[in-house]
Amino acid sequence: QVQLVESGGGLVQAGGSLGFSCAASGRTFSNKARGWFRQPPGKEREFVAAINWDGSNTKTTDSGKDRFPISRDNAKNTLYLQMNSLKPEDSAAYYCAASVYSGLASYSRGPLYEYWGQGNQVPVSS
Repeated sequence: QVQLVESGGGLVQAGGSLGFSCAASGRTFSNKARGWFRQPPGKEREFVAAINWDGSNTKTTDSGKDRFPISRDNAKNTLYLQMNSLKPEDSAAYYCAASVYSGLASYSRGPLYEYWGQGNQVPVSS
Protein backbone atom coordinates (compact mmCIF):
# COMPACT_ATOMS: atom_id res chain seq x y z
CA GLN A 1 0.00 0.00 0.00
CA VAL A 2 1.41 3.34 -1.04
CA GLN A 3 1.32 6.03 1.61
CA LEU A 4 2.54 9.61 1.96
CA VAL A 5 2.74 10.50 5.61
CA GLU A 6 3.20 14.13 6.57
CA SER A 7 4.57 15.46 9.80
CA GLY A 8 5.39 18.88 11.20
CA GLY A 9 2.15 20.86 11.24
CA GLY A 10 0.86 22.87 14.16
CA LEU A 11 -0.01 26.29 15.53
CA VAL A 12 2.54 29.03 14.84
CA GLN A 13 2.65 32.77 15.35
CA ALA A 14 2.93 35.23 12.48
CA GLY A 15 6.56 35.71 11.56
CA GLY A 16 7.48 32.26 12.77
CA SER A 17 8.74 29.19 10.93
CA LEU A 18 7.59 25.63 10.50
CA GLY A 19 9.05 22.63 8.73
CA PHE A 20 7.12 19.84 7.04
CA SER A 21 8.28 16.43 5.95
CA CYS A 22 6.46 13.89 3.81
CA ALA A 23 7.72 10.33 4.01
CA ALA A 24 6.66 7.89 1.32
CA SER A 25 6.25 4.17 1.76
CA GLY A 26 5.08 1.31 -0.42
CA ARG A 27 7.07 2.45 -3.48
CA THR A 28 9.87 4.75 -4.37
CA PHE A 29 9.21 8.21 -5.80
CA SER A 30 12.81 8.97 -6.64
CA ASN A 31 11.91 9.26 -10.33
CA LYS A 32 8.80 11.41 -9.81
CA ALA A 33 8.26 15.10 -9.25
CA ARG A 34 6.68 15.93 -5.94
CA GLY A 35 4.82 18.92 -4.60
CA TRP A 36 2.99 20.70 -1.83
CA PHE A 37 -0.52 22.11 -1.99
CA ARG A 38 -2.70 23.82 0.59
CA GLN A 39 -6.38 24.44 1.18
CA PRO A 40 -7.28 27.52 3.25
CA PRO A 41 -10.55 27.36 5.21
CA GLY A 42 -13.53 27.76 2.89
CA LYS A 43 -11.36 27.97 -0.22
CA GLU A 44 -10.18 25.68 -2.98
CA ARG A 45 -6.93 23.78 -2.94
CA GLU A 46 -3.98 25.78 -4.31
CA PHE A 47 -0.44 25.06 -5.38
CA VAL A 48 2.44 25.90 -3.04
CA ALA A 49 5.69 24.40 -4.37
CA ALA A 50 7.03 21.58 -6.53
CA ILE A 51 10.36 19.90 -7.18
CA ASN A 52 11.46 17.69 -10.05
CA TRP A 53 12.70 14.14 -9.64
CA ASP A 54 16.33 14.89 -8.80
CA GLY A 55 15.83 18.21 -7.04
CA SER A 56 17.54 20.27 -9.74
CA ASN A 57 14.46 22.36 -10.51
CA THR A 58 11.82 23.87 -8.25
CA LYS A 59 8.73 26.02 -8.63
CA THR A 60 7.05 28.06 -5.90
CA THR A 61 3.91 30.14 -5.84
CA ASP A 62 4.53 33.89 -5.94
CA SER A 63 3.26 34.34 -2.39
CA GLY A 64 5.74 31.75 -1.12
CA LYS A 65 8.76 32.73 -3.17
CA ASP A 66 11.84 33.21 -0.93
CA ARG A 67 9.79 32.03 2.07
CA PHE A 68 8.95 28.39 1.27
CA PRO A 69 11.97 26.43 0.04
CA ILE A 70 11.16 22.89 -1.09
CA SER A 71 13.67 20.05 -1.03
CA ARG A 72 13.84 16.27 -1.20
CA ASP A 73 16.01 13.37 -0.11
CA ASN A 74 15.53 10.49 -2.54
CA ALA A 75 17.59 8.14 -0.39
CA LYS A 76 14.97 8.61 2.32
CA ASN A 77 12.03 8.82 -0.12
CA THR A 78 11.09 12.03 1.68
CA LEU A 79 9.94 15.48 0.63
CA TYR A 80 10.38 18.64 2.70
CA LEU A 81 8.88 22.11 2.91
CA GLN A 82 10.34 24.82 5.10
CA MET A 83 7.95 27.69 5.76
CA ASN A 84 9.45 30.95 6.98
CA SER A 85 8.04 34.38 7.84
CA LEU A 86 4.57 32.89 8.09
CA LYS A 87 1.54 35.14 7.72
CA PRO A 88 -2.05 34.63 8.89
CA GLU A 89 -3.07 34.18 5.23
CA ASP A 90 -0.82 31.11 5.09
CA SER A 91 -3.25 29.32 7.43
CA ALA A 92 -4.41 26.19 5.66
CA ALA A 93 -4.32 22.42 5.53
CA TYR A 94 -1.07 21.48 3.78
CA TYR A 95 -0.82 18.39 1.59
CA CYS A 96 2.14 16.68 -0.05
CA ALA A 97 1.71 14.90 -3.35
CA ALA A 98 3.59 12.80 -5.90
CA SER A 99 3.28 13.58 -9.59
CA VAL A 100 2.77 11.27 -12.55
CA TYR A 101 5.68 13.10 -14.20
CA SER A 102 9.39 13.22 -13.44
CA GLY A 103 9.67 16.84 -14.52
CA LEU A 104 7.67 19.93 -13.73
CA ALA A 105 5.25 19.92 -16.64
CA SER A 106 1.96 21.37 -15.43
CA TYR A 107 3.42 21.41 -11.93
CA SER A 108 0.57 23.42 -10.39
CA ARG A 109 -2.24 21.16 -11.57
CA GLY A 110 -3.50 19.01 -8.76
CA PRO A 111 -5.10 16.28 -10.92
CA LEU A 112 -1.65 15.41 -12.29
CA TYR A 113 -0.52 14.26 -8.85
CA GLU A 114 -1.55 10.66 -8.26
CA TYR A 115 -0.72 10.19 -4.58
CA TRP A 116 -1.57 12.52 -1.70
CA GLY A 117 -0.76 12.82 1.97
CA GLN A 118 -3.39 13.08 4.67
CA GLY A 119 -2.96 16.83 5.18
CA ASN A 120 -1.76 18.75 8.23
CA GLN A 121 -3.32 21.92 9.59
CA VAL A 122 -1.22 25.04 9.99
CA PRO A 123 -3.04 27.81 11.85
CA VAL A 124 -1.01 31.03 11.87
CA SER A 125 -2.01 33.43 14.63
CA SER A 126 -1.60 37.19 14.22
